[in-house]
Amino acid sequence: MLPAVTELRARPYSAPLARPFITARRRVDTMLGVLVELELADGTVGHGSAGQSFGVTGESVESILAALNGPVTQALIERPAAGLRGVTCAVADSCVGNVAAKAAADVALHDAWSRTLGVPLTEALGGDAASVLRTDMTVSLDTPQRMAAAALEAAGDGFDVLKIKLGDDRHADLERLRAVRDAAPDVRFRLDANQGWDVKSAIRVIRAIEDAGIPLELVEQPVGKHDLAGMAAVTAAVDVPVMADESVSSPRSALEIVQRRAADLLNIKLAKCGGIGEALAIADIARAAGVDCMVGAMMEPRISIAAAAHVAAAHPAVTLVDLDSAEWIDDPDLDGGYTLHGGEMHLHPGPGIGFAPRVKGEQE
Repeated sequence: MLPAVTELRARPYSAPLARPFITARRRVDTMLGVLVELELADGTVGHGSAGQSFGVTGESVESILAALNGPVTQALIERPAAGLRGVTCAVADSCVGNVAAKAAADVALHDAWSRTLGVPLTEALGGDAASVLRTDMTVSLDTPQRMAAAALEAAGDGFDVLKIKLGDDRHADLERLRAVRDAAPDVRFRLDANQGWDVKSAIRVIRAIEDAGIPLELVEQPVGKHDLAGMAAVTAAVDVPVMADESVSSPRSALEIVQRRAADLLNIKLAKCGGIGEALAIADIARAAGVDCMVGAMMEPRISIAAAAHVAAAHPAVTLVDLDSAEWIDDPDLDGGYTLHGGEMHLHPGPGIGFAPRVKGEQE
């Protein structure tokens, strides 16, 4: 049984990025989000967080705070001790939408739960805390010269897989990728179009990359998230594995994607689906269909990235991770959860997701 939740504290969070994060759909210069502390009747404190993302979840800092301080808190406070599943379902049913807010509370619940067990979250979920994950590093959409410089820096920092943001101009995209390849010829590449191409453009760009002999691990979300027929056409027309990202928002959407063979891979993000239970359900569907998964994240605080890493280490369908977001955030005070050496992520060996509880009211 999980002790009753006695308090949920949510406060806004902001931190500058070390460099602009640019995709085909947006530019981010400052991380805006919410930090959550959830306290149980036995004094255990769990941590969660959420990031503002109008383009993916439609949520702002203000809406996240409103959901957490309103219906989510109402669903939790003074609820009798219950199993974890019952409490997380209460969060899921507390309001419509607001998936990032729900994910923040859900992560805090899972963190507190695994702390009461005295084990790292991934072990509580059936995984191995000693697992070493390998993340990529993202190269933002920019001029070929600036992208090449960023790729060279990331390779020099020990990242052997780079995620290249493309998608705003199919003619410029190939030039950008060639510049990145020339700057960092020994790394592997993943492409992310962030829904930036139409079907014909996606096929043309990807085939041109294949013809140019540039090796790719995958191409992520080449077309609009609702265009599953279009994504299926791209998947069938190219050799490079296609991964669905924005299209994957729930177990139901994941099931439709694998049934329609619209993509070769699925990208699971806690903030898109509302929490850890839904993320694991998506991974279960993928495993049953013989489809591998990536666990990724949006521009979110380090707490969210740590939780995602623990989930990634807990499920056999997850073979890839894209969890570099916290490395973009210029905030040395928010630390914990894991260590990163080059592209290697090592989970914190302590209980929960590895963030020390703060004194009530303590500021970041």
